[in-house]
Amino acid sequence: MTQHTPLGPVMLDVEGLSLAAHEHDKLKHPNTGAVILFARNYQSPEQVADLIASIRAVRQGDILIAVDQEGGRVQRFREGFTRLPPAAFYAQNPELAESAGWLMAAELLAVGVDFSFAPVLDVDCGISQVIGDRSFATDANLATQLASAFRKGMNAAGMAATGKHFPGHGAVALDSHLALPVDGRDLDSLWQKDLLPFKQLIAEGLEGIMPAHVVFSKIDPNPAGFSAFWIQQILRKELKFNGVVFSDDLSMEGAASVGGFPERARQAQDAGCDMLLVCNNPHAAEQVLEALPITQDPIREQRLQRMRGQAHKSLHYKNSEQWLHISNLLNHLNHA
Repeated sequence: MTQHTPLGPVMLDVEGLSLAAHEHDKLKHPNTGAVILFARNYQSPEQVADLIASIRAVRQGDILIAVDQEGGRVQRFREGFTRLPPAAFYAQNPELAESAGWLMAAELLAVGVDFSFAPVLDVDCGISQVIGDRSFATDANLATQLASAFRKGMNAAGMAATGKHFPGHGAVALDSHLALPVDGRDLDSLWQKDLLPFKQLIAEGLEGIMPAHVVFSKIDPNPAGFSAFWIQQILRKELKFNGVVFSDDLSMEGAASVGGFPERARQAQDAGCDMLLVCNNPHAAEQVLEALPITQDPIREQRLQRMRGQAHKSLHYKNSEQWLHISNLLNHLNHA
């Protein structure tokens, strides 16, 4: 009888269009739990399906496959996939949000991806260029409504959703990929605006959340993804979130203030992150895999299992009139 290998707490990436031999050991490591794919890993639906199958074969146990496929500027798989508009598009076309969520999820599930890091729940405050049109709206209630519809579509296709970037990245100008943004607002201001989409989608059963590499200086000195206050007090206790907390990429400059990669991983885990992302830095991923203790965590395992894609729901999506209609409509509107 094959022993069940639990999902480890580290999400890493691979270098190219196919697996390199030196990547096998990292995939087999007990602390590995997921792989995130990027545009460099994608050439065609057939190629990426083969890559994903080879990752699963090497792992010889549980592993989750993820990608950022929001639409607009952030869509890793393009050729052979429907070009999705940015989230802000749905503010003018609200009737399409649910259908687009379904289509995005159906296309990914068909090649073997478990989930996309979507929807963005940040409320656009007209300040952050890195968020900008990745946000559904400048109005918190509209952003909530549209993100909820998009998630509903994802769920209908068989995909779990991940809301990002908790508690809100929309009101800082700096890009946390390149620097550590600081938001000086108080907690009441966030409850009245930025936290509204998170509160509503959590109440609806949101499966995953990614905190922001943003410091809310009047509330807590740590970036949200390294903060027990934000993750354990606000997210778990007050908002009663019981899904997966994914750290944002520990390689980003917004994480550098915490220390070296092992320190970042430990602090994020201690703060309450279930899955730690280490991207675009193979040496850092190796450091984190080796530095973290190998532990069994049934609660983490249960949360992570909810992120598994239900591919059987959408395998034949291209035969469906629903896919054809939505794909043609989105492609037409994108080129209008």
